[in-house]
Amino acid sequence: MSKKEIRKDLEELFQRKAYLWDENRPAAVAKRHSKGLRTARENIADLCDEGTFVEYGSLTVAAQRGRKSEQELMEQTPADGLITGIAAVNGALFDEDASKCIVLSYDYTVLAGTQGAFNHKKTDRMMQIAKQAQKPILFFVEGGGGRPGDVDFDGINSGGLDITTFVEYARLSGKVPRIAIVSGYCFAGNAAIAGCSDVIIATENTSLGMGGPAMIEGGGLGKFHPKEIGPAKMQYANGVIDVLVKDEAEAVAVAKKYVSYFQGDIKDWTCGNQEDLRTAVPENRKFAYDIFKVINKLADTDSVLELRAAYAKNLITAFIRIEGKAMGLIGNSTRHLGGAIDSAASDKAARFMQLCDAFGIPILSLCDAPGFMVGPDCEQTAMVRHSSRMFLVGASLTVPMLTVVLRKAYGLGAMAMAGGSLHESFFTVAWQTGEFGGMGLEGAVKLGFRKELEATNSPEEKQALYEQLVAMAYERGKAIRAASYLEFDEVIDPKDTRKWITTALQSIPKKRGQRVVDAW
Repeated sequence: MSKKEIRKDLEELFQRKAYLWDENRPAAVAKRHSKGLRTARENIADLCDEGTFVEYGSLTVAAQRGRKSEQELMEQTPADGLITGIAAVNGALFDEDASKCIVLSYDYTVLAGTQGAFNHKKTDRMMQIAKQAQKPILFFVEGGGGRPGDVDFDGINSGGLDITTFVEYARLSGKVPRIAIVSGYCFAGNAAIAGCSDVIIATENTSLGMGGPAMIEGGGLGKFHPKEIGPAKMQYANGVIDVLVKDEAEAVAVAKKYVSYFQGDIKDWTCGNQEDLRTAVPENRKFAYDIFKVINKLADTDSVLELRAAYAKNLITAFIRIEGKAMGLIGNSTRHLGGAIDSAASDKAARFMQLCDAFGIPILSLCDAPGFMVGPDCEQTAMVRHSSRMFLVGASLTVPMLTVVLRKAYGLGAMAMAGGSLHESFFTVAWQTGEFGGMGLEGAVKLGFRKELEATNSPEEKQALYEQLVAMAYERGKAIRAASYLEFDEVIDPKDTRKWITTALQSIPKKRGQRVVDAW
């Protein structure tokens, strides 16, 4: 046998695997492209470093030998509609070991990306490998949920309720990063995988719901087009979707950026002129401002990735880098509710703090908190329970929290922003614009000086006294004076904020919490 000849058994393998490749499935690929979407293998090729994808379980076909021929199954159900393997992602930034990821993708060109008997087994196998390897999971989850047509298993179980895929995936919560990428229709079991993930990155054409049209109609709930069920715009606004992007190419780019925060430090970084931070907070304490001008200037250039941006806009959650080191960030946005923390913001912050703690990522808190939201309407949202989540999570953090008071630090809300107490953080520092108090200055004056205000002779006199008392309260609580009571650690020049952060990160041994990350 010459060197150029291929053994028959090897040739048989090549011929069998040919059914997998997009170039040999022109009709399925053309149908996919006609909808403006990419194939599963195109997405994987874009995500993974070239030539690094090692595929597992490629020769499986649907469990439908009782209704189709072997040839039909090879042609119509390659890989049983689920492509799985290990590959390098971001290999140009990190070493070979750090860049390895577990990659899975349902294939919508195969039985609408449904979950078949064998692709459940493949998923379970990859979860086992992810647990052993301790590597991130990136999962393209588009698909229609469970597949009732796998007749080969009908005699073995009645409902498939003993499937372990969902519990095995959920069991990895807090152990390995799990990223769900969604484009198109994602219903039922596929949506359950998305919901169990740490983060959901979705395209604008996504419909994401726990039941698709057939299930809804079968339950007597009416007829709906798939696009009417959990549209992306709605799921982004209500906090289900963490990052909303235009298309699959952008989704892959965001997924690569997201997973990078869990892969290690970046050596090459730049940052903006830190002296610009000196004017980032307006001199007029009543003026709102764009906190992202602070975040983007403070963080390494192009290192910010915000999560759940359309949900609870009064509180920002994002990943950033400082001198190449990954950090989680929470911050109050004064442009929404004045930065006050309501039930939604409490949940958003607490869950993000869990995520950071689970994977050993320090948390930077940019505090401009007038406090927790109060009032009858607010209490209808179960505020007492929701707000307490920030204290419970803060008290159990193993990663350091670093708190920078940009302006307001009032009451319980400010304490929650610092992990439960201004002395709970590894440091709590304030810019010169900081102001401190047990509650908002205006409210404190109205409450504490009610008799004096009511004793005035005219509305004009009352207003003048009120403004005088507020000014006096501000003088007592402004950062430069409050610092003398050691309620916090230091008042700093804003341009030195990065120096404080890097000093802290260099001083604290790395730790990682052992916790499950809430779905919500």
